[in-house]
Amino acid sequence: MASQAFFGSLVIPCRNPHSNHNASTLIRCNSVAEPLKYKEHGKPGSLPSNISNDYGQVTSLPGFSNTHNQLYERIPFQKNDTRLRIFSGTANPSLSQEIACYMGLELGKIKIKRFADGEIYVQLQESVRGCDVYLVQPTCPPANENLMELLIMIDACRRASAKNITAVIPYFGYARADRKTQGRESIAAKLVANLITEAGADRVLACDLHSGQSMGYFDIPVDHVHGQPVILDYLASKTICSDDLVVVSPDVGGVARARAFAKKLSDAPLAIVDKRRHAHNVAEVMNLIGDVRGKVAVMVDDMIDTAGTIAKGAALLHQEGAREVYACSTHAVFR
Repeated sequence: MASQAFFGSLVIPCRNPHSNHNASTLIRCNSVAEPLKYKEHGKPGSLPSNISNDYGQVTSLPGFSNTHNQLYERIPFQKNDTRLRIFSGTANPSLSQEIACYMGLELGKIKIKRFADGEIYVQLQESVRGCDVYLVQPTCPPANENLMELLIMIDACRRASAKNITAVIPYFGYARADRKTQGRESIAAKLVANLITEAGADRVLACDLHSGQSMGYFDIPVDHVHGQPVILDYLASKTICSDDLVVVSPDVGGVARARAFAKKLSDAPLAIVDKRRHAHNVAEVMNLIGDVRGKVAVMVDDMIDTAGTIAKGAALLHQEGAREVYACSTHAVFR
């Protein structure tokens, strides 16, 4: 007898007690929202007694007896049955542990070691077949080591038949190389995006990229989250009068970020530090655009590397009469 599965129901031919004609009756299980697990008892069984047809009558399937053990039992959902897995690289295991605790999960078991010549070895210590896997691995210093480790982790998950692989990269280290400012330069941000995609990642989750255009370098979906709410909560705890605030961008490239931040602070006024770079990680402050005299200046940037820009910018703000200076950044690299 042919039957058709239909969202936890079963359609079977049966006889309508109110009609002389055969009809198809929809046999439903009263609780189909919970997952079902089948358990064999070594002999034929019957469907549970809470199965009824459209006419409210208990119906049994041909060939099954109500006196036998049930064919399947409903087993409560266990946390360990989830198909979500979180694995941590060696870049920031404490962050990965906090994420797992917040999710109510345990970190997946993974073996990562380095050979004598520096090569990285990765082996998953548990099955991820058909699972949604999240790999937490920022590319913080040493950037190249951590990036290569992430790529090998992605490859290991892909070869282990993971259903979806999401690379969680809170700090995307090569985002500054997002364009050519001089001739014969590379665009490393695009290169790294290609490497992550080709390794087998299905999705990337990053936090406060150096520039939004980096999302376009990926051929896979990118979730771009911001640390702005955390910084706003901190400033709110300082109970600073909104009329005394001025948001400062430490360079021209960060104006859009600072403007968006100022809108969240009751449309606070904006000031810009005019900065010149003579070499990488070497900044020279030239001028200040805007008025900060008697104000509380809040400098907003995506990252602090050598802190040259922030330190010189703060000195300039004090020279221009700022009452207080706050430096706010998502990525504190401090190298």
